[in-house]
Amino acid sequence: MAAARGRYVADRGLTSRMVVTMFLIGLLYVVLVGALIAAMSNVWPLIVIAVGGLFIAQFWFSDRIAAFSMGAREVTPEQAPELHGAVDRLCALADVPKPKVAMANSDVPNAFATGRSQRNAMVCATTGLMRRLEPEEVEGVLSHELSHVAHRDVAVMTIASFLGVLAGILTRVALWGGLSGAGRNDQSGVGIILLVIPLVSVFVYIVSFLLTRLLSRYRELSADRAGALLTGRPSALASALTKVTGQMARIPTRDLRKAEPFNAFFFAPAFSGETVATLLSSHPPLERRLEQLSRISAELGKQ
Repeated sequence: MAAARGRYVADRGLTSRMVVTMFLIGLLYVVLVGALIAAMSNVWPLIVIAVGGLFIAQFWFSDRIAAFSMGAREVTPEQAPELHGAVDRLCALADVPKPKVAMANSDVPNAFATGRSQRNAMVCATTGLMRRLEPEEVEGVLSHELSHVAHRDVAVMTIASFLGVLAGILTRVALWGGLSGAGRNDQSGVGIILLVIPLVSVFVYIVSFLLTRLLSRYRELSADRAGALLTGRPSALASALTKVTGQMARIPTRDLRKAEPFNAFFFAPAFSGETVATLLSSHPPLERRLEQLSRISAELGKQ
């Protein structure tokens, strides 16, 4: 599932982390569903159907929803010749199928990849990114994004993030039910149910959030490494990272806030300065990414 495709280098560290993350997420999934069934045993078939339906919907439609929410619009080679040309060259170099190519009309300089598999994968760049970066820097960014597709960690992150979304929904529903039921007499253990479900949901949400954040940070480093080794120009990727991160401070705060919910997909997180959110970022610090690229550049120079 997690093996690299084409000429992108394999990353056993990423593979093992994805396997462990999926195993632990599965255990949390069992805990959450078990708590729901124990609390509402009289309607357990409905719980199984509802949770299963949400999982299928999240897995099947999450990439389309994310792409739509970020304004991604599939473009033809005639509409975006530079973007298509870069993707064509990288796919030929990596020996991987060409994904759908899209652009988002946004001044936030960024790029992202979505898709459950290589067959329905999409790579998108914003107009802000294409306007600000040089061609070799754009190729560095796109090589990074294509490595996410090749390693299939986009699909794993989609599945892994589902549990946190579900736990968050259950917490809000249970708390809302508790507030709306305040003042009513406790009947048939309703009070206990309204207490247990939020507690279990909060626990599941916190653990799943931490697991996905740890995986996400490593997969970004892995994509930097794979992308730089494929093109043989880690300096171009480092330059793109520096430019994109530096330009974030010049983007209006309202635009950054719109983009922040999708940071896990982005090439670089959309943050305006140092905030508490950066401590829980889905990406490793810029300094660490640049340090790794510098080491790769030194290694390639010795060959």
